Amino acid sequence: MGTEVIVNGESAPAPAEPDRFAWFDAARFGLFIHWGLYAIPAGEWKGRTDHGEWFMLEAKMSVAEYALFADQFNPVRFDAEEWVRVAKDAGMRYMVVTAKHHDGFALWDSAENPFNIVRATPFKRDVFKELSDACREAGLKFCVYYSDTDWRDPNFPAEYNPSHFHGNPSPTPDMDAYLASVKAQLRELLTNYGEIGIVWFDYGAGFVGYDLGTAMKGQEIVDLIHSLQPNCLVNNRVGVPGDYGTPEQEIPTDAPRTPWETCMTMSRHWCHTTHDPAWKSAESLIRNLIEIASKGGNYLLNNGPRADGAFPPESLERLAAIADWMRINSEAIHGTGPTAFGAEMGEYSPTEKDANGKPVFVARREWRCTTKPGRLYLHLLEWPQSEFVLSDVKGTVTRGYLLADPERSSLPLMQNGGTVTVRLPALAPSPIASVLCLETKPL
Repeated sequence: MGTEVIVNGESAPAPAEPDRFAWFDAARFGLFIHWGLYAIPAGEWKGRTDHGEWFMLEAKMSVAEYALFADQFNPVRFDAEEWVRVAKDAGMRYMVVTAKHHDGFALWDSAENPFNIVRATPFKRDVFKELSDACREAGLKFCVYYSDTDWRDPNFPAEYNPSHFHGNPSPTPDMDAYLASVKAQLRELLTNYGEIGIVWFDYGAGFVGYDLGTAMKGQEIVDLIHSLQPNCLVNNRVGVPGDYGTPEQEIPTDAPRTPWETCMTMSRHWCHTTHDPAWKSAESLIRNLIEIASKGGNYLLNNGPRADGAFPPESLERLAAIADWMRINSEAIHGTGPTAFGAEMGEYSPTEKDANGKPVFVARREWRCTTKPGRLYLHLLEWPQSEFVLSDVKGTVTRGYLLADPERSSLPLMQNGGTVTVRLPALAPSPIASVLCLETKPL
């Protein structure tokens, strides 16, 4: 665990820090890992090639049949330090790893859940121990994903899978016993692997949402987490609001007023599949990061390792491109606040309506802004021909320069009231997004 104090002769967690969100707000970028037995079939089964991490359910596979994959799970190319190095090079500040997905298979050495990588596979290594140690050594926050649902546990009620096949139905499910098991597993994760930055819960029960949340007694679970690690953040998927929101596969049009994090895949699926051509371009991923940071959110970008433990070459290629961009521009992402403007995002159409009769948002794509005290970072998505004009500036701009310029040479600029005009080179430093920094002081 993290820092401890002595209470009545026994060790106990230190009180929560005043700002538990400080690291989260500064990070802006994290790596999501979906990895488990579903990586073995890699989406393909009996002529179908479109399965994903819900493989057991989608293939309507019995618990016993699915368990046979554990005998084949031997990821000899898994290298925790390499995973962390790739993430850190890409500018990611935290890693969220699937401790247990909906199929019930655990990636840590759990006494409560023996269906795990140490006790049920030939690999026999605790990848959570290796990853938590590697993250700590590299300065990344280590975080755990934990599914509220367990298709394998006979005490998980089938009623919470109303529209799906339930892998292990029981005529007499015992929710209290299920919750006791969940709490025991969380206690293992929060006491055996050092400081945990986030417990990232996830429904997997037909998307029944807060109905399952009520049954899960979410506040009891959150209280347990904070009794063990007061600074640990908890997302909003355990039946209570949690510490922050988790829009999935989308970027909100309007920036939420409370902390939030968009989780998104690089391809179509969360896990590794061999038949998924829909990989997003590096340009799209970098611009998503910029868009999210400009709205004050975090970007949790997913990677699904192969069954052998290696990252797919497609994801490595994209993460390397992100690393190249972040080596130059990371100061315009890490520790930044949202835009000081807003009109650059676009506007709601006064005439066009969507299917629900609501105004359609018409996005603009020319530039985005992130901020720090005394600095405006203008991410130029479309390079102006000769000059960039910025309106509604509060304060005096003292100088401007491109982050891609190692010398940070001042660019010619002129300010007239709230309008600033900056003369730019003819060619953009980056074909994806070049960052212009304007240093400011109050009027």
